[in-house]
Amino acid sequence: METEKVSILIIGSGPAGYTAAIYAARANMKPLLYQGIQPGGQLTITTEVENYPGFPDGIQGPDMMVNFEKQAARMGADIRYGLATKVDFSGEVKKVWIDDEKIIEADAVIISTGASAKWLGIPSEEKFNGFGVSACAVCDGFFFKGKEVAIVGAGDTAAEEAHYLSKMCTTVHMIVRKDQMRASKVMQDRVLNTPNIKMYFNSETDEILGDKTVQAVRIKNTKTNTLQEIPVSAFFVAIGHQPNSGIFSEFIKTDETGYILTEPGTTKTNVPGVFASGDVQDKNYRQAVTAAGSGCMAALDAERYLTAKGH
Repeated sequence: METEKVSILIIGSGPAGYTAAIYAARANMKPLLYQGIQPGGQLTITTEVENYPGFPDGIQGPDMMVNFEKQAARMGADIRYGLATKVDFSGEVKKVWIDDEKIIEADAVIISTGASAKWLGIPSEEKFNGFGVSACAVCDGFFFKGKEVAIVGAGDTAAEEAHYLSKMCTTVHMIVRKDQMRASKVMQDRVLNTPNIKMYFNSETDEILGDKTVQAVRIKNTKTNTLQEIPVSAFFVAIGHQPNSGIFSEFIKTDETGYILTEPGTTKTNVPGVFASGDVQDKNYRQAVTAAGSGCMAALDAERYLTAKGH
């Protein structure tokens, strides 16, 4: 199997990975970045990004990620298409298998593999993704100001997003699968005491309806087996995210849900020379700007690590 030696390897190509590449390349560390299964990350399935500083008129998510990539390439980052499939972080030199056909040996590794939104798995969800279906109320709620929307989920994130939407939407229809929410007591109280959040317990999403955009959601009451149509302009899925950390789990410590644990205030993992940035280690904020910020931190942490090692 072919082996290639590099100073610093970046795995993943969202705002965190590309920002790490920009900083590492400018510091003359000649980073190699593999883009993974979804070059550009979650932002490539977002339409308008209005909350990233520096774009007063907003920018399309895919366009933004093209800009990130171009900037990293212009700085000298070696950007390639390929998927990390296996790692060995047991030695001082880190080994990463790409597409099971090549081994990259690196003195430092930055993990920026992100997190993937969990979806319900119904066909209409995919059909309307970006046309009224979203997994991020904070990103897309603004576009439905003054409209009726639905949100599905029962945890703290769903409660927080429902409350966020209630401030700008006329009614938020909240669909909960069981007879109660699993959010913390304080978040449940906040939702239940918000007059324009309407709760639907023991309810499952049967279908999202519409022509080119979302016009209604059909829900099924699991107790009575009855169907009900609710006219809405948007449908938000808030059933959680799955951090893309599986291949690292043998070596890298994560929390119980799979988010990589980093030393507070740094991007250092439990393995010296391995750093984590972006949504793979951030379950609280999950924004492009915070991911980019942690990508910058990871590159600086990696540079200091390599300098101390005399590389």
